[in-house]
Amino acid sequence: MEVNPELLEKLKLLQKKYDALGEDFNAYLEGLLYADVTTYWDYIQLDTLLNLQKPKTPFSDEVVFIVYHQITELYFKLALREFEALGAKKKPSKNFFIERVGRINRYFSALINSFEIMVLGMDREEFLKFRMSLLPASGFQSAQYREIEIFSTDFINLVSKKQRKSLKNNNNISDLFEHIYWKEGATEEKTGKKTLTLIQFEEKYRNTFITRGEYCRDKNLWQVYMRLSKQEQKDPQIIEALKQNDINVNINWPLAHYKSAVRYLARQDKDIAATGGTNWQKYLPPRFQKRIFYPTLWSEEEQENWGKAWIETALN
Repeated sequence: MEVNPELLEKLKLLQKKYDALGEDFNAYLEGLLYADVTTYWDYIQLDTLLNLQKPKTPFSDEVVFIVYHQITELYFKLALREFEALGAKKKPSKNFFIERVGRINRYFSALINSFEIMVLGMDREEFLKFRMSLLPASGFQSAQYREIEIFSTDFINLVSKKQRKSLKNNNNISDLFEHIYWKEGATEEKTGKKTLTLIQFEEKYRNTFITRGEYCRDKNLWQVYMRLSKQEQKDPQIIEALKQNDINVNINWPLAHYKSAVRYLARQDKDIAATGGTNWQKYLPPRFQKRIFYPTLWSEEEQENWGKAWIETALN
C-alpha cells in the first residue's frame, strides 16, 4: 500500500499524541495487529441489555412494563448529562443554552409521546395481577427523576405547596428536603405514616439528594439562565426552552402517568391503590401540586390554572 501524504500526516499526529502521553507509539501500532474489530453487538453490550429483564411472574406483558421503565431511566440518564454540562458553564452562550435545553426537552418529548406504548401494550387483567408481585416497588422511587427536578430549579420550588411560603427564606437544603413535595405522595393520609416505599427510598437516597441539592445551588438550570446576559434572558427562544422543560417535567410527564393510573387503577366503587401505596389521585395531577420550576416566567393566571387544561383534555 502506498504511504500517501494524508496517511503520513495521520501517523505523525498519532506519534505526537503518544509522545505527549509518554507512551511507545510502535507498541500501540503492534497492538492494533492483534486487536479484534468492534462489532455492533459488543459495542452496545446487546446480550447483556437483552438479559436485563427479569420478570417476577409468568405474565408475558410484565416484560413490556420492565422494558419501558428501563428505557425511561436511560432517557433520564441522557437528560442528566445535559444538566451537568449546563451547570458547569460559568458563562453559557445563548446557542449553548438553547441547544442543551433543547436536548433535554426532546428526551422528555420522546418519553411522553411514547408512553402509550406501555399503557396500551399491556393487558389490564394481567397488569392487575403481576403488579402485586412488585410490592412495594414503585416508579415513585426513580432517583434520576428526582435529580432532574433538583437540577431544574432552586430547591425551594420543590418544597410542598403548603410549606413553600413559610420556608422561602430558609437556605438549608436538609431542612427543605424534609418538606419536599413528593413525600406527601407516599405518606398515608389518615395516619401521616410513611409508606414502606418512601422509607426504603429515603434510606437509599436521602443523603444523595441533599448532596445534589447543595451542588445545584448555583448549577441548576434556573441559575444557569441567570448567568445569561439581561438581553439573552428576554430572548423568546430561551424563555420557550425553559417553559417547555417546566411543562414536560411538571405537567405532561405526571399527566401521562395519571392517564395510565386512570386506565388501570380507577374503578367506579373504589380506586385500586398503587403498588407503593402512593396517593396517585392527589399526587399525580399537576393542578394539586402546583410545582413550577420557573414561576416568574408564568403569569398569575397561568400559575393558578397550572395543568388544568391538560387534565380536562385528557379526561375528555
